[in-house]
Amino acid sequence: MAGEEMENLVLVTSDGYSGIVEYEVMLIKDTKSLNKFYSQVNKTRKPGLPVPMLDFSKEMAIVVCLGEQKGERTPQLSQLSETEEERTIAIELSDSEKTESYISYPFYVYKLPISSKTINFQKVGW
Repeated sequence: MAGEEMENLVLVTSDGYSGIVEYEVMLIKDTKSLNKFYSQVNKTRKPGLPVPMLDFSKEMAIVVCLGEQKGERTPQLSQLSETEEERTIAIELSDSEKTESYISYPFYVYKLPISSKTINFQKVGW
């Protein structure tokens, strides 16, 4: 892992199909934005995935969309640095058996305590 383990980071949910074809990371601080993300995910799903319940007065969400992936790899988030104004989070991918026949567009929703710091994301080893 590139940085320090983040003890207060919790994986809320994940799924193999987001419908989002490019890598994207979103910091979500309100229910409306989370619902908007899920409405995009659920456009092509019947039934749709349920939107996770988060208490945005105490926590915020990080949504990691990996884009097109061959094989199964999961993101590993760690803290690279933190100052009084900002925090940098590394996003690495776990090693896995790469199967060329299996293509997915996975997404992961994490929650962590709310913070007023600017949060930056940095890909590591992609």
